[in-house]
Amino acid sequence: MAGLGACNLATAALIILFLPRSMEKCGHISLSAPIVRLEDPVTASCTVSQSCSHLEPEPQILWKLGAELLQHRGKQQTQPDGSQQSVITLPSLNSTHTFLHCYLNWSNSLQLLDQAELWAGHPPAMPYNLSCLMNLTTNSLTCQWEPGADTHLPTNFTLKSFKSRGDCQTKEDPIKDCVPADGQSYCSIPRKHLLLYQNMVIWVQAENALGTSLSPQLCLDPMDVVKLEPPTLSALDPNSEVARPRPDCLWLRWEPWKPSFYMNQKCELRYRPQLGEASWAQVGPLPSRTTRYELCGLRAATAYALQMRCIRLHLPGDWSSWSPSLELQTTQKVPIVRLDTWWRQRQLDAKTTGVQLFWKPTPLEEDSGQIQGYLLSWSPTAHAELVLPLCNTTELGCTFQLPSEVEEVTLVAYNSAGTSHPTPVVFLENKGPPLARLHGRARDRQSLWVDWELPNPVPQGYVIEWGLSSPSSNSSNVTWRLEPNGSITETLLQENIWPLQLYEITVTPLYQGTMGHTKNVYVYSQEMVPPRAPVLHLKHIGKTWAQLEWVSEPAELGKSSLTHYTIFWTNAQDQSFSTVLNASSHGFVLHGLKPASLYHVHLMATSQAGATNSTSLTLMTLAVGESEIHIFVVVFGILILLIFFCGAFWLCCHPSRKNPLWPNVPDPAHSSLGSWVSTIMAEETFQLPSVQDPSTTSITKITVLEEEEKKPAAWESSDSSETCDLPTLVQAYVLQGDPKAAPTQSQPQSGTSDQVFYGQVLGSPTTPGSGHYFRCDSTQPLLGAPTPSPKPYENLWFQISPLRAPESPSPNQEDDCVFGPLLDFPLLQGLRVHGAEGLGGF
Repeated sequence: MAGLGACNLATAALIILFLPRSMEKCGHISLSAPIVRLEDPVTASCTVSQSCSHLEPEPQILWKLGAELLQHRGKQQTQPDGSQQSVITLPSLNSTHTFLHCYLNWSNSLQLLDQAELWAGHPPAMPYNLSCLMNLTTNSLTCQWEPGADTHLPTNFTLKSFKSRGDCQTKEDPIKDCVPADGQSYCSIPRKHLLLYQNMVIWVQAENALGTSLSPQLCLDPMDVVKLEPPTLSALDPNSEVARPRPDCLWLRWEPWKPSFYMNQKCELRYRPQLGEASWAQVGPLPSRTTRYELCGLRAATAYALQMRCIRLHLPGDWSSWSPSLELQTTQKVPIVRLDTWWRQRQLDAKTTGVQLFWKPTPLEEDSGQIQGYLLSWSPTAHAELVLPLCNTTELGCTFQLPSEVEEVTLVAYNSAGTSHPTPVVFLENKGPPLARLHGRARDRQSLWVDWELPNPVPQGYVIEWGLSSPSSNSSNVTWRLEPNGSITETLLQENIWPLQLYEITVTPLYQGTMGHTKNVYVYSQEMVPPRAPVLHLKHIGKTWAQLEWVSEPAELGKSSLTHYTIFWTNAQDQSFSTVLNASSHGFVLHGLKPASLYHVHLMATSQAGATNSTSLTLMTLAVGESEIHIFVVVFGILILLIFFCGAFWLCCHPSRKNPLWPNVPDPAHSSLGSWVSTIMAEETFQLPSVQDPSTTSITKITVLEEEEKKPAAWESSDSSETCDLPTLVQAYVLQGDPKAAPTQSQPQSGTSDQVFYGQVLGSPTTPGSGHYFRCDSTQPLLGAPTPSPKPYENLWFQISPLRAPESPSPNQEDDCVFGPLLDFPLLQGLRVHGAEGLGGF
């Protein structure tokens, strides 16, 4: 911190050198305190002397804290000596180290007058954890401590001490202060300043510009805090005098540090395996010197790291540091394993058999010894004491040839410590029954389930083999396993299984003195989608259909069969259609296609693992020919004509449609009249004879007129638009639908929908001769018809009568009124009127 302050001061001096010479002695800054506590206020003043005559009478003084221009310029006033002074107070100093600048605003630019360095921090914290050790190697007392929190200020530490007697309550000769190097928190007092076997008081003093703090005092005798150097470990070389150690033991020795050779010491030993992250195991207390030490309870053929430390015996002091690690390895252990074996035999000729033998070691103990190799041998039948080697290998298999009569070989595992127990391998014959059923399936990408049915009798065990079934796979890569439990019916294979591969699994049952025939199954570790879909072929095509066919792919070994097909076709408008077919289908006909249209077709084959699409087939349907177009037009025209004639026939012949087109005028001669009843105006009821058809509805209104004597004989035309000028005495008769109805019932007025004005009969009691009829067109249709009665020139019946000559109508009558004899009106020929004798000839 002191060096940093010196550097900052040099920087400030360099800045001052570059000030204008006219401003060098114009002003200076005074501080209330250059070093304050962090976040405490600071007061500063900047004074501009009167000697700067070239300045304005009242110059403007500005302040900067670091690179920040302060908004408040401070309180500026004129001193008695004529100088200008600006006083500013910083309420809280948050920076641990900064500069305060005083500027003069001269000619619209800032001219630096002076600057001051500010420090902010904390008083020193009390040092703690003071401890001291007497190092016999350097012959000095070394003390160390924790300095406490950072003060942000240059802080000096000093190790202070003095000699004392008794319980350190009496202060005697002081000892020279020990000042550590910058940044260090330890210091060593040389032997020349110490008095051995005498107490001394030691403490640490921390000091900076804001205060001083002291650590707790430590009272000690330098010889009570002696720390020895660690001993030296070494391995014990084996020789004829030392027995060979056991595989779980190590032999070692150590010597103490030479300056402490005369001291009584006790030591501790710790060790751990080098591989892995095992914790240290500790042994002690041990003597300070020995020529041979046996450490047992270790793992065979394992490397260990060993360390040792010592302390003075029965005296105060500290443990030495741990010695550098010594690396030793335990010896080998005889392999303690069980060797499971399996073989394959092939008869080469009448006297020689080729054998491929596999084995797999199974440790019988947690630490069964490391295997360095395998030795396979056999003994001839005639010379049992002779051992002939077949293989000496580090692999787990061997291929060799034997005479056909040899039925047994011997296998052992060995290392530098010896060999395992021999394992006899007896070649059994395949005379037992095979498995009844064998099934395999994939559990996941790297494991296979195999299950089977127990044969009869139950085997003693099974040999399970599995490996890739591809032609490029080597038979030596087959993985196998011996299952000693003959009652199991399934097992999980997880060794050497890779995804998306086809495996051949073989299971052989083992019986007492023989083995059964093998049974195999093919299983995919993870079945892939079908590798390809059948190729589509176009067999026949028409204008609106297309017949497709394909050849199904043969089922692959170990793969599940297809579940179904899906055929897709798309037209030129990107409209897609599809249908699902059975897996046994070999063809399909597309219907509903458009002529002369382009279609894209593809087939999708689906199995349990997924689906695969075939290549797309593009086809064009046939176009429609000219002859077909002509036939279509002719058929369409015939159909239109047929529809037209049927419609015309229906309009002409249907009763409900005939009358609206042209009126059907009824024949009055063939009408059926039931009875005539006088209307309410006559106030008299006439009983009319019954007609032939009593069910006929009211279709006619007949009015009988009686001419008055006062009226002139000539007819005068009326101004009415609907009737002619008629005699005043009129009696109306209405044809009733039911002649048996009550004659007193009121009849509706003329002009209603159930009465039709048909004609009027005229007669006079004073005028002899035949009566006359008078027929006028009515606004109501005849017999309910929607059209009016025909004009006189349209119906000759009303103009020419067979009984009398035709008569011309009177010139003063309207065109729609026709006169004639009563008998000329066909409807009145069968009319009988009672009580009307005045009608005369009617």
